[in-house]
Amino acid sequence: MISGRTAGLLILAGLLSGCGTSPPRSPEDICAIFREKSDWYDAAQVTQKRWGVPIQVPFAIMYQESGYRYDAKTPRKYLLWVIPWGRVTTASGYAQAKDEVWSDYQKSTGRHGADREDFDDAIDFVGWYMDKTTSINGVYKYDAYNQYLNYHEGWGGFRNKTYASKAWLMPTARKVQTRSDVYARQYAGCKDDLNRGFWSRFWHWL
Repeated sequence: MISGRTAGLLILAGLLSGCGTSPPRSPEDICAIFREKSDWYDAAQVTQKRWGVPIQVPFAIMYQESGYRYDAKTPRKYLLWVIPWGRVTTASGYAQAKDEVWSDYQKSTGRHGADREDFDDAIDFVGWYMDKTTSINGVYKYDAYNQYLNYHEGWGGFRNKTYASKAWLMPTARKVQTRSDVYARQYAGCKDDLNRGFWSRFWHWL
């Protein structure tokens, strides 16, 4: 038989192991994500406060872009179909940010040491980008569909409707909106519990 104290320590070990770089075990459930990775919830709250964005939209965008993988990169290009020859784009990390846009983010925010493979920096980047999208193109921050089209095509591309020539992109943006809506409903149901703090949640589960 496992004692209550041992069971508690096992649960704690499991919770702490969730703070690593591996993707969350239940990416479809934002409450499960936050319970597994409490540091991600802290980062989400900071981003919400700093950029005025709803928590669910950056998560829906990152889910679509990287599947929450810190080392996600675009596919390789090949010379003569055999020799690896760089990547399709320079996008990488949780947020799949390209080199030039990431550099703009670093300069704009003064976060010169920000790393695309660090979750806190990645979600802050998405919040910054969404805030700029609202300022430049007037897109509501809860509008995950049009926020994603801006994120994928860039602010100029969105104005020029470059997405209209990509038959796959608009359905993808609808998927992001749907996921954002699901995340929002889930979060509404667990927000109070999450806000009680890590230790109160931990003892509540014992």
